[in-house]
Amino acid sequence: MSTLCRFLFSLLLFASQPLILPTAADGRWQLLQKSIGISSMHMQLLKNDRVVMYDRTDFGPSTLPLASGKCHNDPTNTAVQVDCTAHSVEYDVLSNKFRALTVQSNVWCSSGGVMPDGKLVQTGGFNDGELRVRVFSPCESCDWHETPNGLAAKRWYATNHVLPDGRQIVVGGREQFNYEFVPKNIAADTFKLHFLSETKERGVENNLYPFVFLNVDGNLFIFANNRAILLDYVNNKVVKTYPKIPGGEPRSYPSTGSAVLLPLKSLTAATIQAEVLVCGGAPKGSFVQALQGKFVKALDTCARISITDPKPKWVMETMPLARVMGDMVLLPNGKVLVINGARSGSAGWELGRDPVLNPVLYMPDNEIESRFKILNPTNIPRMYHSTAVLLRDGRVLVGGSNPHAYYNFTGVLYPTELSLEAFYPGYLDAKFNNLRPTIVAPKSMSGIRYSKKLKIQVVITGEVTLNLLSVTMVSPAFNTHSFSMNQRLLVLGNDKVMASGESTYKIEVMTPGSGNLAPAGFYLLFVVHQDIPSQGIWVHLK
Repeated sequence: MSTLCRFLFSLLLFASQPLILPTAADGRWQLLQKSIGISSMHMQLLKNDRVVMYDRTDFGPSTLPLASGKCHNDPTNTAVQVDCTAHSVEYDVLSNKFRALTVQSNVWCSSGGVMPDGKLVQTGGFNDGELRVRVFSPCESCDWHETPNGLAAKRWYATNHVLPDGRQIVVGGREQFNYEFVPKNIAADTFKLHFLSETKERGVENNLYPFVFLNVDGNLFIFANNRAILLDYVNNKVVKTYPKIPGGEPRSYPSTGSAVLLPLKSLTAATIQAEVLVCGGAPKGSFVQALQGKFVKALDTCARISITDPKPKWVMETMPLARVMGDMVLLPNGKVLVINGARSGSAGWELGRDPVLNPVLYMPDNEIESRFKILNPTNIPRMYHSTAVLLRDGRVLVGGSNPHAYYNFTGVLYPTELSLEAFYPGYLDAKFNNLRPTIVAPKSMSGIRYSKKLKIQVVITGEVTLNLLSVTMVSPAFNTHSFSMNQRLLVLGNDKVMASGESTYKIEVMTPGSGNLAPAGFYLLFVVHQDIPSQGIWVHLK
């Protein structure tokens, strides 16, 4: 780290109030909390604008004590058998405050998602947590509730996805070549998925935390290692096999890349296109070489594919910065933020090097040679076990980074990071305030139905370009290990726009037509004008 970076870091560390780093480049950073007591390895935004985070219960004691009398007891814990400190927190975005939560089992490398009623359902983990299902309700004083044997199989490094029928599917995990559903109200068993065993590399794996997306036809796109299938999960049948990514390099844990389902558009068309973008990762053999102290340069390529095409092909693109362990966040205007990670090495304890401090913006509608833009850097390395989620106000919350088997703050290249930052994309600059829509109606938390007209009223003080007004819906994601589960953005478009008074406009759009396009649940709804989004409101799609 340069002398200048160390100086800026010191200023941030000892600031009593959040500090925004000024810069002439696109985007800016704000230190929100120098310590929340834990390292945020997992993140989920809930409908009350609070973010639930947790790390693992065998890091050793955290710096955040639990309420008197609350302790976690685990005789298999290699760090401490009785731990009376927190390993989960609830962060209140609006007040910039946090409170300790109590997990009763090890949540390390688990998975999850938000159910249609707004409750966070989280599955699996390590040792005493591997068969657990945990539920967190968004309320003022709620805490975790756990079901000891809620899973049919041990789940560690698995992926969850919310389904159109309201359940979650849980796919894979270490030595689990199958899937199952939660809650256990329909199918209590596991279902074999040979694709997961076929994509495992001996001694390395490279197929954990598979990238899973709900396709517009109701089937699941599942990517592991360097290739993908389309799964009819109802009938346990593979209905399409996609080609390998050109070059065959792995993109799944521990050669960890990231992936997004690109924004879904033209939702009332007879045929709706769905595209997946996979970026970064580590070349084959990087994990083993990193164990030997040799840190191979990360991949600098992305692969994009239209998963709905009859004859799909991957199209390769080159990022301006190589990146492993990066996160990809869908922004309200349909662009993709690539953030966090390292330039070399692999996921795993002490196996990453050369932090990538600059986020990169990916603009999917641009010509292929002009889709990437480097943004302003942070000065806090976010390596293995970092996280990032979109907030309702358009910022991106960033936390975590612990490449060590325990909390380790001294004598290491990349100390355990307990801080929280916010990244402000360029659209939040004050110079765009006159173009920024303010949603007047409907009110937040309004219920909406499928295939219905939705009328939205906004105020825009500057000059308005009507054909550059649109409405988007974003599903808040469960983020861990460089993948945002259930992340989804739908462009509802702009069917009709009318001026209805001074600086006031009414926009009419059609809501999604089915749960295949947008599973029921809570979404963030934005109005976007000339790529400048409003602050979002919560809507409940039923």
